[in-house]
Parts: sequence; structure tokens; C-alpha cells
Amino acid sequence: MKNRAFLIALAIFTLSLLDVSGCQQAPNVVQVAPIVGAWYTRVPGAPFEYQMYLFNADGTMQESNPDAGDAHTSDSAGYGSWTRRGEAVVAKFVEVTADRRTHAFVSRGEVSFELTVNGDRLSGTATGRFYDVRGALVLGPVHATIEGTRVRPQ
Repeated sequence: MKNRAFLIALAIFTLSLLDVSGCQQAPNVVQVAPIVGAWYTRVPGAPFEYQMYLFNADGTMQESNPDAGDAHTSDSAGYGSWTRRGEAVVAKFVEVTADRRTHAFVSRGEVSFELTVNGDRLSGTATGRFYDVRGALVLGPVHATIEGTRVRPQ
């Protein structure tokens, strides 16, 4: 009888160790990539050089600028993705442009860039390529620099 009680106690003790070893305390702080957030950016040489970028924690991003920033074409918001490559962030967004007068498709713009984040500032380079409706390159590569400041609540 003593052996059986000992074996039951040993089994319960072993199971409790297995249960505890599988538990971990969740971290109090979630590690977020430095690029995540909203950015007011300047891209000299772009049809309208002041733009907004939004980098989401899931690796997606959005770009926008005033529609009236280009006298000849109207462009959609840009949607894309980003990833970390070492200390740098590489990203790409796609936008569509239309002729303001005829409302016809003008191009699909694909803008790729590499950025470095330093606190509330970012900087980097961009390359744009623009394609017609059939996918033929009509402009580019066009190169530009990017500088930006993080949008922070007051």
C-alpha cells in the first residue's frame, strides 16, 4: 500500500513539474519595429514632394499626398509592404494615376525604397518605375531621396 501511495504522489509531482515547465510569463512590452507609425516625409523631385507614410506592424504600409499636387495626373493612395533587412527597412508601394482631363489610365507607379530610422527621423533613397496598362515601362527608373519626421501625439 505504501508503494502505491508513493507512486501516486510521484506521478502527481512529475505532472505538476511538466505543467509548470510549459508556462511562461508574457512579456510586458511588445517589441515593435522602429519604422512602425505615421511619418511626414519630403521627397524632393516627386510631383508633390510632401507626403505621408504609414507603416503598420504587420508589414503593410500606405502612402498619400494631395491629389492636386500634380497638375497633369491624379494619383491614388499608395499601398504596399515593408520588411527589415538588417538595420534598414526595405519597402515598396504601388499607386495608379489617371489623366486629369480625359480621366484615362496613365500609369501604375511602383516605388521601392530603403530607409534608415534614427529615433523620430527617417532617411533613405527611392526608385520609381511607371508602367502603362499593358505593363510596359514608360518612365524610370527615377531616383529620389526621402527624409521624414515621425508624427507624435502632443
